[in-house]
Amino acid sequence: MGGKTADADPRGTFLQVSTALESREAAEKLAREIVEAKLSAGAQIIGPVTSAFWHLGEFGTGEEWQLLLKTHSDRFEDLQAYLTEHHPWTNPEIVAVPIVAGSDAYLSWVRKTVEQGEES
Repeated sequence: MGGKTADADPRGTFLQVSTALESREAAEKLAREIVEAKLSAGAQIIGPVTSAFWHLGEFGTGEEWQLLLKTHSDRFEDLQAYLTEHHPWTNPEIVAVPIVAGSDAYLSWVRKTVEQGEES
């Protein structure tokens, strides 16, 4: 078959990391910084989306822009630290889900791109 699965991939685990921001401009700025730092091979901005949530003990809804980032598990801690430091919210969503399968060429591109950003 033409794709890798997580169990069969000797390169490790690939992740899709998501967060949300209050505006398209904020999402674009953060995406640009993260991709330029090679913490993620690429980013997708989706929105606006309507979110429902609890905040400070009260139920609320709001418009947000979702930021999806593709990276390798080796880079997750650095990406999480960057998001924690540079995200405008005190407690931003930072969640990662494994990419359980993908094309060989795409996963190789992700791995190669984020490896170039690692310290030697």
